[in-house]
Amino acid sequence: MKKTSLLSVTLLAGMLSVSAQAAQTMNKDLHAKLPASIQESGKMVAVNNGSFPPYEFVEGTKLTGATADLSHAVGEILGVEISHASVAGLSAVLSGIAADRYQFAMGPIGDFPKRRTSNDFVDWVNEFVVFAVQKGNPQNIDDLSTVCGKRIAVMSGGSAERVIIAQSKKCEDEGKTAIDIKSFTDQPTSIMAVRADRADAFFSSQAPLTYFVQTSEGQLELAGIGKANGFPRLFQGAVVPKDSPLGPVLEEAIKILKDNGTYEEIMKKWGLENNMIDEIGMNLGEAL
Repeated sequence: MKKTSLLSVTLLAGMLSVSAQAAQTMNKDLHAKLPASIQESGKMVAVNNGSFPPYEFVEGTKLTGATADLSHAVGEILGVEISHASVAGLSAVLSGIAADRYQFAMGPIGDFPKRRTSNDFVDWVNEFVVFAVQKGNPQNIDDLSTVCGKRIAVMSGGSAERVIIAQSKKCEDEGKTAIDIKSFTDQPTSIMAVRADRADAFFSSQAPLTYFVQTSEGQLELAGIGKANGFPRLFQGAVVPKDSPLGPVLEEAIKILKDNGTYEEIMKKWGLENNMIDEIGMNLGEAL
């Protein structure tokens, strides 16, 4: 019988079981602070960039994962129904929010000052960026300095792509071979490139990469754990239009979930206890 990891069991249980988290009590004060259009409709649409395990699993129009659980609890506190829409690429998520096609994204999406020109972030995740590589790490990838000349998959438009582009230039400046950058619009396609030997590594957030490794039947492992890999302390969170009154409302709603234990329950359910943030806050991220 094939050995199954504890994390795989945890994630599988989270995906297949009916959520037992307690219902939240509507907060009338926060509901009254929502934009008038949302109060009138009683609905909000949260946009996502497709599957981002274990935060988001998208199957058709159905969203499951930590993000879905958190969104449902936030909706109960605010007294509104939150539905979900998927688009292709992070740039489409951010531009869609800025253009008011969607009210917000629960994320988590990397919070960097450059992204705050049109958006604000409500941070609820502490993340790290590492590499998913083939078992045995045949290319000996250890950190960002070891990827010159390698085939590195990244998410198109994401912060990891910017870091890899900058590192490739550094490789060339040092007389080394540039990185063969392979940009994809979603996580599953990116990790498949590594499994199919079309890329030497996938450079992305540690939480989803951990999920992919644990469900790869021994084909993958993580590399570069515990290294800065070109990033400062990395916060991720929900995204709202710049200066929208929805930002502080979401911040307070998630703080309520943190105080009453629901946030911790959701994060642990999906194997994300190492990504819990100490204090929910707005625009906490640092510049790359």
